[in-house]
Amino acid sequence: MSTFAPRPDELVKRAHAIGNYYGFTPFSVAAAAKNAKVKAPFPETLSIDALDPNARETVTFLKQVRDAGLGPSAAQPLFLWHTNAAAGRPAPKQVVIQFHALGVEHAIADAVLIRAMRALVSDITKDEARLRVNSMGDKETRTRFTRELGTYFRRQSAALPPDCVATAKRGEVFEAAEQLCASQCSEELPAPTDHLSEASRKHFESVLEYLEATDTPYELASDLLSRGTAWTETCFEITSSTKITVWGSRYGELAKHFFRTSLPSMGAIVRVTIDERVEVPSVKEKTNARFVFVHIGDEAKRESMKMTDLIRKARIPLAQAIGVESLTEQMRFAETINPPYLLIMGRKEALERSVILRERSTYTETSIPLDSLIDRLRLV
Repeated sequence: MSTFAPRPDELVKRAHAIGNYYGFTPFSVAAAAKNAKVKAPFPETLSIDALDPNARETVTFLKQVRDAGLGPSAAQPLFLWHTNAAAGRPAPKQVVIQFHALGVEHAIADAVLIRAMRALVSDITKDEARLRVNSMGDKETRTRFTRELGTYFRRQSAALPPDCVATAKRGEVFEAAEQLCASQCSEELPAPTDHLSEASRKHFESVLEYLEATDTPYELASDLLSRGTAWTETCFEITSSTKITVWGSRYGELAKHFFRTSLPSMGAIVRVTIDERVEVPSVKEKTNARFVFVHIGDEAKRESMKMTDLIRKARIPLAQAIGVESLTEQMRFAETINPPYLLIMGRKEALERSVILRERSTYTETSIPLDSLIDRLRLV
């Protein structure tokens, strides 16, 4: 295998491009627009030392969001991406890139985040990304699954590796399960999806329906476990042959420490070790998109996700907020971009596999079949 050594400036450039197409704003841009300067300590209710590395990255990001005065909500969710590679400075040895969806309970957030991170990994590695998904469920599910794991390790102790049994006896059943998975002896290990609450089961089914409807290849991975209470519901892993790995999960329990109300949230993190510590470029405040894609309803969201990679690969400058359900918020987003054209798709257009092209200066509208959309946009 050839050595994989991406440049940090290329990583940031790729993340910025993926963010534009999938509707994730750079955190630095969102914070600068808010222009708030609040410096509050980490919540006393949160034990940082007890968190895994990905959870520590997430809570640090959430603190930055709070300190920037950004207040996500169900009505006005935030889709942000962030990196530790600061503009104008040499990149760190390990570049961390995070994508987050704050304030969205609907499975659309899971699907958009997965699609965006899968596209990012494929872009930076030039390799086909492998997606594995699982669900750890909600609090009710986790309590039920904890009991099931404890019973399993007690009954099967004679046939299991001694270190796994010893870890389970200390009460660390999730760590013991991870050790068992690492030793490739987990064939009979209970699966969390067999113990999902009704609400968690419905959510995970919706996530899988989105992946299937958008032709996103995935594998169900019962051995993909999240230790501790930081992570809930959908969790996923994206890998490539270059050993780049993305970890993603919902983390509503973490988010509630930083915002006034319980906030359904999800994030994904990728770490890339680099050889060349070049200066990182500044992120543009505005995209030069000629088109903003507006979609209403699940059918339209799914079609837009399938079209996004094709439009991106054709290098057509487009922006959209796929994960935002509110038409009002999508139109507000379009106003900030101020493109010459809108692409509009509702349920009717999605079923007909068409999209409406609206010229904003004249309000002229043209219906275009999706099969010929790329060619038509190239001519506009």
